[in-house]
Amino acid sequence: MPNRDVLKGDWLPNISVDCVIFGFQENQLKVLLLKFRNNEVWSLPGGFIGKEEDADDAAKRILWQRTGLENLYLQQFHTFGDLKRNIGAIEKHEEINLAMGRSFEDMKWLSHRYITIGYYALVEYSKVKVTLNDVSDDSAWMDVDQIPSLFLDHNVIVKTGLAHLRASIDTKLAAFNLLPETFTMSELQQVYETILGKELVRTNFQRKMLSLDILERIEKKYTGGAHKAPYLYRLDKKKAEAFLSSAS
Repeated sequence: MPNRDVLKGDWLPNISVDCVIFGFQENQLKVLLLKFRNNEVWSLPGGFIGKEEDADDAAKRILWQRTGLENLYLQQFHTFGDLKRNIGAIEKHEEINLAMGRSFEDMKWLSHRYITIGYYALVEYSKVKVTLNDVSDDSAWMDVDQIPSLFLDHNVIVKTGLAHLRASIDTKLAAFNLLPETFTMSELQQVYETILGKELVRTNFQRKMLSLDILERIEKKYTGGAHKAPYLYRLDKKKAEAFLSSAS
């Protein structure tokens, strides 16, 4: 596990990490957002990179600090270095930092221009235990199509992360990371449809998933009803690894 404790004085200047954490709840794709302390400004979970820390390790550390989870599906998808992302935001930085009781030195350091590396993570929603800190005082899972106006360019980061997730849904088997260990074919299809934002033909989807030869059928999901119960499946990890190796 990467170093979990990086002191402020050991941060790299002008480089940050922002994480789009996707979860699947009540047939909706959701994003975890944090609210700045004593403000009504929402943002993505993020932080700075340690001077002796890899960027990927910084993202893993931030995710662990916010969700309590390790070994998550994590993808770096874009670096956001547009000059405009900080223009006009200095006053907002100062307003947020003053409300949190930060010093002038802190405000000066945090108000400088910095670029951020975007990552997205896929989590099983029920396992997440959100932890707040001295920067944030509230959290919320919000529908991906109902994201409010966020800090800086975080709305753009969410949209870009979603586009990358959609593009990799087949080649990286990303959707399976949003499901519990066992699932029905209809539950898997619902995740795909939610990510892609469109309906899929059931028979075609089932044929496609089975043709990948990565699913292990377990048993029938008995519900006590008179109708035929659906089968339960789980991802065969060895076959999935072979599939991912052949697709890369």
